[in-house]
Amino acid sequence: MEFSSFSEASSSRKHLKSCMFGSFSKKGFQRDQSRTTDDLEWINRITECPVYHPAIEDFEDPLEYLQKIAPEASKYGVCKIVPPLTSGAPTGVVMKKEKPGFRFTPKVQPLRIARWTMDDKNTFFIGRKSYTLRDFEVMANRVTANKYCLSGCLPSAYLEREFWVEMMHGKKGTVEYGVNVDGSAFSSSSNDHLGNSKWNLKKLPRLPRSALRLVENPVPGVTDPMLYIGMLFSMFAWHVEDHYLYSINYHHCGAPKTWYGVPGSAAHEFEKVIRRHVYTREILPTDGGNGAFELLAEKTTMFPPKILLQNRIPVYKVVQSPGEFVITFPRAYHAGFSHGFNCGEAVNFAAHDWFPFGGAANERYALLRKKPIIPYEEILCKEAMILSSKTRKDDTCDPDAVSERFIKISFTSLIRKHDCALLWLKSLDRSLRIASNLEETISCSLCKQDCYVANVICNCYVDPICVFHAHITDTELFKCGCRSDRFLSVRRDLPKMKDVAKKFEEEEKLIRGAEKRTKHDNCVSPGCNRHRKGQDTSDRIRYVDTKIQHSKVCGKEGSRCRKLKTFCGKNIAKVDVATPVNKRGTRGKIGISPTWKERRSSGRLKELNKKYGKKASKCHLCCSKIAH
Repeated sequence: MEFSSFSEASSSRKHLKSCMFGSFSKKGFQRDQSRTTDDLEWINRITECPVYHPAIEDFEDPLEYLQKIAPEASKYGVCKIVPPLTSGAPTGVVMKKEKPGFRFTPKVQPLRIARWTMDDKNTFFIGRKSYTLRDFEVMANRVTANKYCLSGCLPSAYLEREFWVEMMHGKKGTVEYGVNVDGSAFSSSSNDHLGNSKWNLKKLPRLPRSALRLVENPVPGVTDPMLYIGMLFSMFAWHVEDHYLYSINYHHCGAPKTWYGVPGSAAHEFEKVIRRHVYTREILPTDGGNGAFELLAEKTTMFPPKILLQNRIPVYKVVQSPGEFVITFPRAYHAGFSHGFNCGEAVNFAAHDWFPFGGAANERYALLRKKPIIPYEEILCKEAMILSSKTRKDDTCDPDAVSERFIKISFTSLIRKHDCALLWLKSLDRSLRIASNLEETISCSLCKQDCYVANVICNCYVDPICVFHAHITDTELFKCGCRSDRFLSVRRDLPKMKDVAKKFEEEEKLIRGAEKRTKHDNCVSPGCNRHRKGQDTSDRIRYVDTKIQHSKVCGKEGSRCRKLKTFCGKNIAKVDVATPVNKRGTRGKIGISPTWKERRSSGRLKELNKKYGKKASKCHLCCSKIAH
């Protein structure tokens, strides 16, 4: 395999000042001859993600430890964990002993940034040659030595700049990357402390706190780990994990890797920026963010984080060395590259706080008619039924009780959705027959979604249809011609599942009531809204103005005291309201009912006009210190 870009860059190293560096635009990555290596200054503006050094007692249970650090670490999308234990056996010895005859065929990656037009896309194709681990190491070290006169580790900051120089100048150069290679390099020896711990990636996805233990059939790379064998500048392109799952990556041996991560809270904005500034409209399979999501899922899109910084998307980085773990959190986009020959291992897992993300991913897959990899409905229902049989804990501050709330809320929402869909279907066709004979998960023939709770069997389709198509495809289900031969199939234990959902809902109401009273008691003023910072908007809560209270603590103009009304329905834009300054960073009456205007006299406006010498608008009634 030729590495032409390496040789080209080496021969022109004396002329770096005349190098061409690119800038992103909506038409793709355009070159600008007037730019120099100073354009890489953005590399220094990327913040490092957190690094954790757990003590041996904290290292006992991986998911329990991750639950402790998640509130902080998830804000960065990625984090690094330096374990107190080390592997007792070299990777090569383990592979030779436990996987004799091991060989793999790497993928070939173009070392360049594509313009992402119909004529210019990046494709990673399977190479022609297979390697043993030793053969690949020899090849990779030879390439590094030819470029830098040695194959040892070079400074990470230097190689990061070198990588993006190569990507920006790339034309015909390629690298090879052993991606998704079946197997594990964790030792099975009783003398290996790390291999015998729960951090062994062969064990971690099936631990009691991981919902993936309920997946019956093994899924390579998801429930079973896979190896990733890299060389200098081999890359893993920008992507998010399947079903927005957690991922954990262990670095067995070799040169370090540089990781970039975007927190899950910024995933929507990330996709929007990529759609506008990286991809051209002609190559997007669908409109909106889903078009970018589908292309990113191919895992061939690589671009510098510079474009994210320019568009105020939070991005962080970390350098992973041998013996270290890197965690990616739900819906966190990430990418990176290798500094030389190395061998890593990765797998997914699902802590309890993943369920809301899994539900969102499940709905997105159904909308795009993308076949799911794991049965989300089945996992959630089984986890909820197991939880319902446990003794209820009264301590709402207990970490397990907090994490279990994610299961309860997600399960209650799922059963509510099915209830509404079933009632709606029955109202459309009162002659619809119902059978309680559903025993296994079946794929919907239209949206590919897994049907675990209920489905509709219709002779117009080869496979059953999920109950949500009446909502998704505008009564598509009831346009078929076999009305008399169609019936609804539900699980036998659906009544019990409804009872459990009702029980969870009642418990959640009690918990919310206790939290509300506690927060109210801790607030200095009865009219203060500070306790509502960070309010979760997913619970469908809207604010209704009731009165204006004046408080010396909250300011001369006071603040609004609102009732909370919970209802079953769509989210309302009025959720994101907090005055005098709301969550969006703007001031005024965004999303607030206009009835309060009638209660104010024009005297207040006259007073403000006189005070500021300007014409005041009515938003001064809630924020008197600003004049327009």
